[in-house]
Amino acid sequence: MPRVVDAEGTHLAAVLRAADFSDKRVLEVGCGEGRLTWGIAPVASSVLAFDPVAEDVARARADCPGELREKVRLEVASAAEIEIPPLTVDLVFFSWSL
Repeated sequence: MPRVVDAEGTHLAAVLRAADFSDKRVLEVGCGEGRLTWGIAPVASSVLAFDPVAEDVARARADCPGELREKVRLEVASAAEIEIPPLTVDLVFFSWSL
């Protein structure tokens, strides 16, 4: 049975109210399986999403909607080790990633 989290979309709606993702280059820390990534990517310019759990990133890659494949880059990494070039991100987003 597939795991359903935030079936009503309340978490995603709260995230979209909290920040303006429109045309932003977004860095998502701790993307997990991509459940919030797919909600913010349509309005963002681009999304670099990463998570230290390789299985979660593999699942996110497999579940990435076709129309977002050019816009979203998924990486296996921790926040302590990922290297982001200066001035390449407009907004950093994380949720449940402490």
